[in-house]
This record gives sequence, C-alpha cells and structure tokens, in this order.
Amino acid sequence: RNTATATNAMASQEEVDKEVKLLLEEMERLGTKGADGKLTCKFGALIKDDRCSNIFEAIVGTLRAAKKKKIINFEGQMLLSPAHDDVDIVVL
Repeated sequence: RNTATATNAMASQEEVDKEVKLLLEEMERLGTKGADGKLTCKFGALIKDDRCSNIFEAIVGTLRAAKKKKIINFEGQMLLSPAHDDVDIVVL
C-alpha cells in the first residue's frame, strides 16, 4: 500500500512539474521582459487567454505550486479574477 501511495505521489509531482513547465512557456508567450531581464506576466493575461484556459484545468493551483517551488512570485497567497487581473507574476 505504501508503495502505491509513493508511486501516486511521484506521478502527481511529475504532473505538477509538467504543468509548471507549460505555465512558464505560456508566460513567455504572453508576458514581457523588464529592464531587469525578468519575465513578467499579468494574472489577467493568463486567466483570459483561450489557449491557457484549454491547457490548465486549475491555473490558480499551478501558480501556487510554482510559487511554492520559488519558480515564480506574485503578491499575496492566491490570485482570483477579476480582482487580481493587474497583479504581476514574475519568473524568478
């Protein structure tokens, strides 16, 4: 039973990693590089993009996972549309 749980956890982690990689690709497509060279994308640009809505079942969860891994950063704990559409998401 523990082996099955560990296998499921690894598969789940691989899925999260895959989604985070896709997120970074979409941020590159929709975002801009600042003077500091860091890629920035508005939350609203991601949430309202048709391609993103087709790729990500739960983009908010993917953003939180990427933030927890210190791959991206944004102000606050969680982003919700439309209240946070102007919040910058920065690739670290």
